[in-house]
This record gives sequence, structure tokens and C-alpha cells, in this order.
Amino acid sequence: MVRESLNPGCDQVEGRPLKVVILAAGQRAGVPYPRALQRLGDRALIDYVLSWARALAAPDHIYVIVGRQHEAIEEHLGPAYHYVLQEEARGTGHAVMQVYPLLRDFAGDLFILYGDTPLFRLASLRGMLLRHRLKGADLTLFSRVTSQSLPYGRIVRDKTGRIVDLVEQADASAEIRSIRELNLGAYVARARPLFEALREIDRGHSGADLPLTAAIRQLVRCGYCVETYQSADEDEVLGINTPEDLEAAELILQKRILRPRRVEEENIISFGTGGWRAVIGEGFTLHNVRRLCQALANRLIRMGRERQGVLIGYDRRFLSDRAAEAAVEVFAGNNVCAALLAEPTPTPLITFATVRERAAYGLAFTASHNPPEWNGLKVFKEDGSLLLDDESRAIEAEANRLSADEIIKVELPLALASPCVRVRDYTNEYVDAVESFVDMEAIREAGLRVLVDPMFGVGEVTIDIVLTEARCRVSTIHGRRDPLFGGRSPAPDLEALGLLIHEIREGSFDLGLATDGDADRIAIVDEKGRYISANELLVLLYWYLHEVRGERGPVVRNLATTHMLDRLARELGEQCIEVPVGFKHIAAAMQTHNAVLGGESSGGLTIRGHILGKDGILAAALIVEMLAKTREKVSVLLERIYARIGRLYVVERNLPATPEMKALFPRLLRRTEIREIAGYPVIGLSTLDGTKLFLPDDQWVLLRFSGTEPLLRIFAEADAPEKAQALVEAAQKLLPM
Repeated sequence: MVRESLNPGCDQVEGRPLKVVILAAGQRAGVPYPRALQRLGDRALIDYVLSWARALAAPDHIYVIVGRQHEAIEEHLGPAYHYVLQEEARGTGHAVMQVYPLLRDFAGDLFILYGDTPLFRLASLRGMLLRHRLKGADLTLFSRVTSQSLPYGRIVRDKTGRIVDLVEQADASAEIRSIRELNLGAYVARARPLFEALREIDRGHSGADLPLTAAIRQLVRCGYCVETYQSADEDEVLGINTPEDLEAAELILQKRILRPRRVEEENIISFGTGGWRAVIGEGFTLHNVRRLCQALANRLIRMGRERQGVLIGYDRRFLSDRAAEAAVEVFAGNNVCAALLAEPTPTPLITFATVRERAAYGLAFTASHNPPEWNGLKVFKEDGSLLLDDESRAIEAEANRLSADEIIKVELPLALASPCVRVRDYTNEYVDAVESFVDMEAIREAGLRVLVDPMFGVGEVTIDIVLTEARCRVSTIHGRRDPLFGGRSPAPDLEALGLLIHEIREGSFDLGLATDGDADRIAIVDEKGRYISANELLVLLYWYLHEVRGERGPVVRNLATTHMLDRLARELGEQCIEVPVGFKHIAAAMQTHNAVLGGESSGGLTIRGHILGKDGILAAALIVEMLAKTREKVSVLLERIYARIGRLYVVERNLPATPEMKALFPRLLRRTEIREIAGYPVIGLSTLDGTKLFLPDDQWVLLRFSGTEPLLRIFAEADAPEKAQALVEAAQKLLPM
């Protein structure tokens, strides 16, 4: 065998063309379909391999080696690829040789993969290809040093670390088997020397099996440059040979998918229950903002709705204004009309403006209550509701496929000068709309003193206008802009409202109001300085709307929200409707059932006839109206309701959501019947969203992985705080930790 030049030059090596060869002719004894079509999760094994191949090469550069049952694989994968038949099962080297007639003159690299090895990482394969080319190698093996005892080939090196042999397990001596560096079965090779080695061996062993490793040994012996790329992940070692292997592989894939940082690391845009959110500098980048806006622009152009266009707003977070500007540049570059709001604005105002503008989409750059290092985007439809799952999945999929070259944009000054871009201010119209839902005259007559905490977010201006026009005596804390939100998450929970509580107790206020970073959530503190939970607030407002304002109809809550609403609804002769977490589900159910109020335990709510999104500004106005019209304090009203329906207590615990927990807990539930928890009988179970256990007397436990943060949320509601705490403790013990 004639040795070719080892180092044809770095530029030439890195620029060599690439073909991918997938070996999929193997069959498993007793199974009536090709080995590569075994199912792993909801996909065939070869689907995972093909996803890597498509990331490495275009479909017309992918060659699939098939065997006797080739029709099944061809039907499964479709016509986009080259199919090459291996008529005789004479080994992996013989399988590779089947593409030689098609690639006889190909001078580039072959990336050889097995169709039944689904656990490699795309990052590993890319690293392998890069190392192969930077080293000027003739062949690069994928390897792993491991203490596992597995039937894989051993990579033999001399004292200098140079590869001198590759020995299959069946041919290895005890000494060779003690070597810990294993051949994992993926290869990048220069096509010409590999084909020459295979042809030379085949000529000398006519009709015998031709393993691919024999050609590798030939290349080593002839002095070709053979390198390895070391796997960094022990899970990549696992082969799929038994049903137990398939089960282990499913767990591995689930863990990878559920890794908290996977989306950022792989630069994937992914929508959760409240839109797209990601860590700034990781997933939230201006490049990803542009990709997402290009996908939205593409969608509008295909639908012929570019004149209807988009409305763009943003909050006070770091990069929100820059993201809004980047969005304008993209939409202007695509001739899609855009209305840009003139200043940082509450999300409910953006929702309202989307409807008034009759925009096809409303964009709110915000991460709501997430920590300061996060940002994101909420996308609303023309009716003001959030995107439903199927639409958001389609948009994120298109965005993730886009490269920088596929983004069309113009510079900001040109965009702002474009006739299809306008700068708008909807503050006055929105304030008028909020005021139309409340009795401003009754509030004026009450003369209430209100302390407001917008938590450094965007709620101050609009709340201040509404309450001042209602002649309330308004004081504000944390009103200035601070992108760090005082060093904590702008979520209006008990731990974050210490100063508000202190000021209420020290002063003479009737009410304390707090909104989150984008002002779509509300929290209140009563006249005594006691934090009133969102669950209690929803009960108060439903009672007030129904009994004082005379508005009839059901109430909608998500499954993590208090069942005191169920009790109150029954008492009032109404219905309480449960939906999954995500305000889009609440809005949809409100429309379907003509509900009076919809809300969630995290502080989001809206009322019938207003926007189809949560609104902390409207909620604040309603609460003030409630105090004005009833002439009662919050504490008195709550005690009156408790006397009527009894009281339930909610305990919540948030845990870091490890991939193992996310992968194992659903499997545990499938195999285990939970009949009791903390000594209390379980009378029902729901998997509508997470796992919810129902107990007697409107008591319950919920375990649910957050759709916006890497957290597991455990909720329990019971008729005593100690009981709710015990239920949370018992629920946590159900988890595989």
C-alpha cells in the first residue's frame, strides 16, 4: 500500500469536503425489522444518528448502507439520502466499500457512523472532525478511557502515546483487555487511503468478512497518521444490545434534554409557559433576538400579513431596549410594519396596545419576575392572548434553523426612518381603559392612602397616574430604574417585600401594592403590614366581583392555585375551572366559559372584558376600588370570607430541578400507585400538568417542573399549616434525588 503525503497543509485539510456514511444494514436476531429502526423514546435509533449527520453535511452528501430489509429504512427516512445496498453481510468494512463505486474520485473525508448508536453528542462529533482536520490526520477514532468492562476494541499505544494497534475484544489477550481506552465506533477518514486499505485487504481475503477495524490496523501499520478524539461523557460509551440497554439509553437522553443549561449551551431558542426566557449572554443574545424576529417576519410574509405587522415594547431590564431596537431593524429589513413603543412599558400595556394597533403579533421584551441576569420575549397574538404551544413550537423551530446570513436587517436609523416603522405611545389610552373598569368616583370619595412598590420595574408610571387621578394619597418606594432590581428577583413575594411591609407598619396606610418587574403580577400588604398571598387576593376579588359588583359567572384558576376558590364558587352557586399552568390556558378558559375572573397563585389575574393577559395595574385599581366601595379593611374582608367557607393554607417549596429528577420522576409514577401521602389518603391523581394528588376536603399536593426556570415546584394545600408542611416534606421524599 503506497503511503500518501501526511500533511497536505492546514488550509487544505480544514477545507476538505465531507461525506457521511451511516452503516444501517445490521439486523438483530429475532427482530423482524432492521436494528437501526429499534425505538428509543419516540424515535428510531437511526433518527438520532441522522440528526447528527444532517448537522455535519447536507442530505445529498449522506450515504446510508442498507441490507436485506432496506425497504423499511428507506420508507422511514424518505428519499432525501443516498441508499446503498450491501447484499452480503460481510462486515462493516465491506459495508463501507459499497460506496466506493459512487465515491471513487472523492478526495475528501468520510465520517462513518453506525445507525444504532444514538448516544453520541453532536458536540463530540464536531470536536472529532475539527481535531481530525487540525491534526492533518488520515483517520481519527472516537475513544474513551473508562473503567467499565465492555466488549469493545482496545486502542494500543506505544510509550510515546502513538497508536500502534487496534485490537477487537474477541482477539485480545488478557494484557490487551486490561487497556482502558476503548474504540467507541465512529470514524473520520480520508477517503482515498481508507478505500485503498479496504480494497487491498479484500483482495487478500476474498469472500471473507471484512471488518472496518482491519483497515484501520492496515493504516496504522503503513505509517498513516491515526489520531483519537476522547469522549468527555461516560454515557457515550453505552451500546444498544439489550432491552436493558434501551431503557438506560432512554434515561440518558432524557437527562441531556432536561439539563438546565442545555438550551443556552446549544444556542437554542425555547419557549416555556411564559414565552422565551434565557440567561443574558448565554441564550439571550441579540443574535438570537434577530433570529426569532426573522422567523416571525417570515411567518407574517408567508401569511400576507406584513402590513398588519407587529407592535414592539420593552421593560427596564438590561438589554431590553437594545433587543427592541434589534427587532425593529429586522422587521424593517423585511418590509414588515412595526410600531415601537416610545419608552419602557408594562407588559399589560403592550398586550392592550397589540389589540388596539390590530397588530399580528405583540412583542414584549422582558423576563417578568426572573432574576436580573435573565431576559426574554413574550409574543402575543392579535387578540392579546399568548401564543399557543403549536404556534410557539413552529416559530422556535424556524428560528433555530436560521443562520446569521439568513437574517435580513437594516441599520436602526434607516429602520426608524422607514415608512413602515412608527414610534407610538399608548399610555394614555391604556390608563383610560383601566379607569373605565373601576368606579373612579367611589375611590375619590374614599381618600385612601396607598404605598406602591414597583420593585424597580415599569409599573410605577401607570399605577401612579391611575391612583393619583382617583385622588389617592400615593407614596412610592423602589421607583427608579435599576436593571439589577436591588440585587434580587423582581418577584412580589413575601421575602422581597420587607421594606414595603416595614413602611406600612410604621406609617398610616390603608394598603400596600407591589408589582413585579413587568407589572403583570400583583401582591398586596394589608393595613396591618401583613402580606396577603395571591391565593387570598383571588378569593377576595372573586367574592367582591360576584357579591358587591354583581358580576355572575365562573372563576378560572391554574392547578397550582388555591381550592378555596372552588369552595367559594360552590357557595356562590358557580363553577371553578382548573387549567394547566400558563396564563394562555386561563385566558382561553375564560373566553370559553365567560368567566368573571381568572388568576394564578403567582399573582397574575385579569377580569372579563379586559385584556387576555394578566394585568397588575388593573388588579391594583380593582383592589383600591374594593376598599373604597366596601368601606372595609382588607383584614376584615378576609375574615368575613373565611367565616363563610373555612380556610386552607398553602405551602410551596422550590428545588433545583436536576436532569435526574426530571427523567426519573415520571418513570417512578408510571410504576408506583400512590395511595397515601404523609398518612393521608389519596383519592385522585391528575397528570394534566405535573403530578397532582387529591386529598379529601379540597386538600392537594402538586409536583411540577417550572416552564420558565430550572426549578421543581412542590405545592401543598391543607386545612392547617403544619399539615401542608408535612405534605410538602412527604412529596419531596417521593423524588429520586
